[in-house]
Amino acid sequence: MEILVLKSSGNKNGSSALIAGEFIKGAKEAGHVITEYDLMNKDIRPCRGCNACGMNGACVQKDDFENELKNLIKKADMLVFVMPVYYYNWPAQLKCVVDRFYSFTGELTGMHKKTALLAVAWDDSDTVFEVTEAYYRRICEYMQFTNCGTVFGKGCGTPSMTAESIYPKAAYELGLKIV
Repeated sequence: MEILVLKSSGNKNGSSALIAGEFIKGAKEAGHVITEYDLMNKDIRPCRGCNACGMNGACVQKDDFENELKNLIKKADMLVFVMPVYYYNWPAQLKCVVDRFYSFTGELTGMHKKTALLAVAWDDSDTVFEVTEAYYRRICEYMQFTNCGTVFGKGCGTPSMTAESIYPKAAYELGLKIV
């Protein structure tokens, strides 16, 4: 299976990168082909809502989403959303990508992609991921994605905090069990 890992942290060596690395390690051991895509180093603009694409065509914006990421998404069997949680929600870099699904919603929903969500937060409260998870589940439902699992790493404020937690192993095991 081809898995596209969408990373959305500005910290290349942060907690979400650590969790992503463990997922990737497990997925590779399970025989999957991994493509990593770092959103922070890309020119991906927000959807303008102009409807020029008609939800099934080219976007008028000729940025990295339209020129490369859209094709990587189409090619992948599975999308893995990797994020630090900012103010109880998805970071803007990743939200822009999801908003740009608009340009090929019909085609994308028909592909029935598999997905997973790997999220970390400094906060260790029981409610820190409520909005993040609700949004993810709704996107899966709307886009006809199959949720293959989540790892919600609370209390993962620094890579050392994360490394000492249960979440790297959980991410590795999720990658290993993807079929």
